[in-house]
Amino acid sequence: MAPHRFWIAALTASLLLTACSATPASPISTLAPPAATPTSSPPGPSPTPLPIPASPTLAPSPSPQALSSVSALPDPAGYTWQLVASGLDRPTDLQPSGDGSGGLFVLEQIGRIRILAGGQLLPAPLLDITDRVGSDGSEQGLLGLALHPNFGSNGWIYVNYTDRNGDTHLARFTVHGSTADPASEKQLLLIRQPFANHNGGSLAFGPDGYLYAGLGDGGSGGDPYGNAQSGNTLLGKILRLDVDHGDPYAIPATNPFAVGGAAPEIWALGLRNPWRFTFDRLTGDLWIGDVGQNTWEEINFVPANTPGGLNFGWNWMEATHPYQGDPSGQFTPPLAEYSHAQGCSVTGGVVYRGLALPAWQGVYLFGDFCSGTVWGLLNSSGAQPLFQTGFRLSTFGQDEAGEVYLADYGSGSVYQLVSQAE
Repeated sequence: MAPHRFWIAALTASLLLTACSATPASPISTLAPPAATPTSSPPGPSPTPLPIPASPTLAPSPSPQALSSVSALPDPAGYTWQLVASGLDRPTDLQPSGDGSGGLFVLEQIGRIRILAGGQLLPAPLLDITDRVGSDGSEQGLLGLALHPNFGSNGWIYVNYTDRNGDTHLARFTVHGSTADPASEKQLLLIRQPFANHNGGSLAFGPDGYLYAGLGDGGSGGDPYGNAQSGNTLLGKILRLDVDHGDPYAIPATNPFAVGGAAPEIWALGLRNPWRFTFDRLTGDLWIGDVGQNTWEEINFVPANTPGGLNFGWNWMEATHPYQGDPSGQFTPPLAEYSHAQGCSVTGGVVYRGLALPAWQGVYLFGDFCSGTVWGLLNSSGAQPLFQTGFRLSTFGQDEAGEVYLADYGSGSVYQLVSQAE
């Protein structure tokens, strides 16, 4: 069966990390409200721990009940980001290898999935689809990876990539041994992109076993077509798909628009460019980093078992601040936000659930692509800057043991959070 296709008029535009302008086409109906150049430089500078400020730097919105194992952020002076791999070509995602080895799969923007095992970057990739991936724009390329919950038996991996026309594909490949056959591609969705930026890219299986996919608003600046608030497009949304039934997927009966009113794949809306979301392995809570327009970056929080249909407000709101139009709808405010005085493009992170660093248990770590700052956030208080890395932070990740890593897009390197005592 051919993949589901959502067509939007293709246009040409300049690519920017955070904002640009364009002339909008005719408006479409809306729902009622409910990048960079590769370098050959050596690994980046050593990260510098920042002192804990007396008060939070990032302003929290009304926060949900704290579920963290620690009640205060640790002193970062006792920890550092240790280099574990270099020589990557613009890393965009980090995922556990799913085979019990403690390894990582590292996505390269150009269209390869590399294997990091035993502290070594293996020469042969898990998957090479550079023949079909378009990565000329700094927000295009191979952008997201998720392993099926039964990966150990079925070998299925799911990827999000843009093709050479700039359009988004959600696809499945099958791994045999240590490689995935490029010819095994099974298309789930083809989504036409009107501009080169704001493609989103995150993929993750939720505690419910469904595949969640994050898509940006289609790009340019200010969401000129109103995609994030529209039910007629998947752009500016988080989707929720049942990949264990149907061909190529089925719609979960509990999706908010499963019986009509908008595209049934939609689970949440009102997002500008969700660059990395994660489910807390212990609690099932969902954390979303959404890249802002001109002024504000935001972290959204969805407690476990929350029904779908949340509207995060873009493009009527930028974080907690009115952007354009009527901001009087029922929006879900972010848990934390920061201004462009502190960065320019949020990179959503992960919740620490490892055993090696108990002082970090339950801390959500995220960063900014431009400033290289790594923040820590507990959902009982505001976020605080912890490390000034000097990196171009493209993604965070965890291994199977729950230890935390990050990638420096500029130097093509991966680092692990470790104790200075090690």
